[in-house]
Amino acid sequence: MTPTQYFGPASLAAKYHFTIQDQGTVNAYLEKNLAVDISSADANTIQISFTDFNPRKAQRIVNKVDTVYQRAKVLREQENTARTLRYLDQQLEVNYDNLERAENRYQGFVEQTKTYDVRSEVAALAAKGEDLEEQRLKLNQNLVLLSDISRMVQQTHITRNEEETVEQSIPGLGDINDPVLSQLLGQLNGMQWDQERVRRSYTGATEAVQQKNAQMDYTLSSILRQITQARKALANRIALLDRQQNKLDAKQQGLPSRATEQARLQRPLALAEGTYTMLMGKKVDYNIQKAGTTADFQILFPASEPRVPISPVRLMVYAIGLAGGLFLGLGLIAVRYLLHNTITNTRELERSTQAAVLGVIPTYDKEKMEVSRLVVNDNPKSAISEAIRSIRTNLDFISSAKKKRLISVTSTISGEGKTFVTVNLAGIIAMSGQRVIVLDLDMRKPKVNLAFGAENVKGVSTILIDRHSVAECIQHTSIDALQFISAGPTPPNPSELILSPRFDQMLNELYESYDVVMIDTPPVGLVTDGILIMRRADIPIYIVRADYSRKAFIKNMNRLMRTNNLTRMCTILNDAQSKGAYGYGYGYGYGYGSGTYGQGYYEDHGSAPPPTLAQKLGRLFK
Repeated sequence: MTPTQYFGPASLAAKYHFTIQDQGTVNAYLEKNLAVDISSADANTIQISFTDFNPRKAQRIVNKVDTVYQRAKVLREQENTARTLRYLDQQLEVNYDNLERAENRYQGFVEQTKTYDVRSEVAALAAKGEDLEEQRLKLNQNLVLLSDISRMVQQTHITRNEEETVEQSIPGLGDINDPVLSQLLGQLNGMQWDQERVRRSYTGATEAVQQKNAQMDYTLSSILRQITQARKALANRIALLDRQQNKLDAKQQGLPSRATEQARLQRPLALAEGTYTMLMGKKVDYNIQKAGTTADFQILFPASEPRVPISPVRLMVYAIGLAGGLFLGLGLIAVRYLLHNTITNTRELERSTQAAVLGVIPTYDKEKMEVSRLVVNDNPKSAISEAIRSIRTNLDFISSAKKKRLISVTSTISGEGKTFVTVNLAGIIAMSGQRVIVLDLDMRKPKVNLAFGAENVKGVSTILIDRHSVAECIQHTSIDALQFISAGPTPPNPSELILSPRFDQMLNELYESYDVVMIDTPPVGLVTDGILIMRRADIPIYIVRADYSRKAFIKNMNRLMRTNNLTRMCTILNDAQSKGAYGYGYGYGYGYGSGTYGQGYYEDHGSAPPPTLAQKLGRLFK
C-alpha cells in the first residue's frame, strides 16, 4: 500500500465502505465506457479512451489496458508458434514415411521398364508414325499420277503445243523420279507432233505415215510397260511402309499403360517431395519467429488526464440538430427528384416531345392479365374502350379514314403495352365498320397470337419465304371485321426479310382487301426492325407507359423523328392512373372521374379501395 497526499491522521479515524462487484458487472462497465478509434488508417494507429466521472481513474484504466493487452499479445503469439511447431513435427514424420514409400515404388518401376521418360518415347514413335504416313501419302499420289499419265498417253497429244515440254504439261512427273519414263514420254510427244506434220502432206496409206504409226505404237507400249513396272514398285514400297507401321503400332500399344503407370507413381512422389520441402521451410520460419516474438504494436503515448469534461457540449448538440434538419429536408428533396425519372402524365409527355399525343389509355384493373388480350369487345362501355375510341377519332384527323392506312405501333422496350394497344385499337377501328388486319412483325418475341388466343405455326415469316400464301395465314377473331396474321416461326434474319421485295408484295395484297393494316413492330430500343416499318407507315405510333417508361425513352423517340424524318409520329400514354375528373386533360377526363358527366354510361367497376401505407409513402416520393 502506498499512501497518497490525501492520507492523514484523520483518514485513520474515518469510516469506509467498499462495494465488491462481480465479474459480469465489471466487464459490462468496461465494455460500456471503453472506446477504440482509428487515429490514422495509413499509419495503423488507434486511440484508446475511457469515459468515467473520475478522470484519474479513467487514465489508469487506459494505461492498464495497454500493458495487459501487450503482455497477452506476446503470450498468445508464443503459444500459437509452439502449437504450430508441434503440428509441423508430426506432419514431417508422417510425410517422410510417405516420401520413402513413393520413392521405392518409382525405383521399382524404373528398374522393371528400363526407362525414365515414357512420354518422350511416345512422342518419338508418334513423330515416326507421322513420317511414315507422309511417305505413304506421297506414294499414293504418285500412283494417282501414273494413272493420269496412262490416260494422257492414249490421247492425241500429251502437250498443248510443240514448244511445251512434257515436264511442263505434267508438273508432278519429277516426283516419280523415273528418267526412263520421262524420256519415253518425251519421245512419244515428239512422235505425235511429227505424225501430225506428216499427215498434212501424206495420206494414211503411205509408207512414211505407217512407219510413224509403228514407231508410236512401240513407244506407247514401252510407256505402258514402264508405268506398270513403276506401279508395282510403288505398291511394294507402300506394302513395306504398312509393315513398318504395323510394327510401330505394336510398340505403341504397350506405351499407354506404361505412361499411365509412370504418371500414377510420379504424382504421389512429387506431392510428397513438395509437401516435405514446404514443411521443412515452415518449421525453419516458425523457429525464427519464436526466437524473436514481440508484440506487433507499441504504445506511442500513455493516457493523459483530461482537464475539461467532454460531455455534454450544448453548442454541438444545437449544431447537430440544425444540420440534421437541413440534411433531412434536402435529402427528401433530392430523393424525390432522383426517383422521378419516368413519364407520369400527358403534360410531361407533351413537354418532352414534338410528336402529337393521340390520347391516354387508363389502367385496365378489371382483371389481371398474364399476356396482352383483346378486351374492347367484352367491355364496349368501359373507360378503356372509350379512351381508345377517342384515339381512333384523333387518328381520323391525322389521316382520313376514307383511304387505305398503314399504322405501325412500337415502343422503346418490351413491357410498355404496344401489343395491348395494337390489338385493342384495331378492334375499336374494326367495330366502326372498317376492315382491319393486324400483322405481328415482332418475330423475335411474338405476342399477337397470344392476345387472340391462337397458334403461331405459320405467319409473316413463312409468307416472306414463300412457304405459305397470305390467305393461308390470315386468322379470324371474335370481331367480324378484324383479322390478324401471327409472326410465325422465329427466323434467323428478321431485318433481311422485312427489306425483301416479298414484304412489299404482302402489303399490296393486304391493301386490296383491308382498309387499315395495323403492324405490331419490335421495340426500337432493342432492335432496328421497327424503324424500317415506321418509315413506310402512314401513321407511326410510339407507346409510352406511365410510371414505367423513362424520360430517356422520349429522347430516343425525338432522335428517331429527326434522323428518319418521321413528321407524322404520334404517341399514346398507356396505363395511366385516373386522378379525378380532369385527370387526363381538359375535355377528355370527364368520363374518368367522379363528376356528373358521363355517369351511368361507362361500366362501374366499384369504388377504388383506400390506399395502403406503402402506397401513401410511394406517392410521397413521386
